Amino acid sequence: MKKIIILVIIVLIIGFFWFKKGGAPAEDLASVPSPVGEGVITTPPAPTENIKEFTIIGSNYAFTPKTMEVNKGDTVRITLQSTVGFHDLKLDEFAGAATKQLKAGESETIEFVADKVGDFEYYCSVGNHRAMGMKGTLTVK
Repeated sequence: MKKIIILVIIVLIIGFFWFKKGGAPAEDLASVPSPVGEGVITTPPAPTENIKEFTIIGSNYAFTPKTMEVNKGDTVRITLQSTVGFHDLKLDEFAGAATKQLKAGESETIEFVADKVGDFEYYCSVGNHRAMGMKGTLTVK
């Protein structure tokens, strides 16, 4: 009788700690049938992002390169490097697509999702730089 009581206590203690940790380990759940009885519960793969990276050089009244091309839905990562003068980069049509104004030797990276299709102008908003040709085109297909 004492052995049965000790065994029950041991089982209760093990059960308590097992439930306190959150039950069965995640790897054991992969083979648990789904509630509707079809297939198994699996973890979906992590989404993969399409990241397009560009480095834009800002010099005297010019951006290099003057064109960038991405697909709709791509994450666009642009690094502006100001090599001469004082410049920024703005893309009005996309939220978060603007750098601060940078002195020569500084750089900044911005990132946004290209969620619209078309041709969009990026430009430097410092003084009359845009009017003097400091602009380029982002094409989203």
